Amino acid sequence: MTRPWVIGLTGASGAAYGVRLCRFLLSQGEHIHLIVTDAGWRVLKEELGWDISRRADTLYREFEGLPGELKYHPIQDVGASTASGSFRTKGMVIIPCSMGTLSAIANGASDNLLERTADVMLKEGRPLILVPRETPLHAIHLENMLKLARMGVKLVPAMPAFYQHPQTIQDIVDFLVGKVLDIMDLDHQLFKRWGMTYEQEPAGNSHRAD
Repeated sequence: MTRPWVIGLTGASGAAYGVRLCRFLLSQGEHIHLIVTDAGWRVLKEELGWDISRRADTLYREFEGLPGELKYHPIQDVGASTASGSFRTKGMVIIPCSMGTLSAIANGASDNLLERTADVMLKEGRPLILVPRETPLHAIHLENMLKLARMGVKLVPAMPAFYQHPQTIQDIVDFLVGKVLDIMDLDHQLFKRWGMTYEQEPAGNSHRAD
């Protein structure tokens, strides 16, 4: 049985990141178990214009025709498969991740399926990747991120780079999603890597990718 990735979308700005990651994974034949918070659905409506009156129907329509498999779990379904450590997965990505969700995970809350699933990843030692999107950050945000980082959680803040010379918003989205895919150890060509972009740069011109 093919192990799925669990993908979570929350109420932080940046719904396009989560949708792009899902679309890429499904296009590569990956299996996805998708969880969207209530606030995440509102962001999908506000930022992408999605019809959220029939949530499951909208999701399956948006990702129709891709070779991978998609399973949607309502946020209130705390008895779903992903809530159990016996359900084996490749790991979990929450993209975008609100500071409320990040705080809940850092402090061991399991009030909904998304939080419980993240807790399962931690207790089972599986990959957990969070893409926080907030600015500015205060001390509690930073302390929670530090706590999670010390537990082995990978944090990929939604910070765009410009050394690849993005021409469109999609280029910026693809860069961030590509960085997440790198951590997932999945091959992609969503952005030009540093050596590919500047290998012809004259000596003496200093560019750096953090």
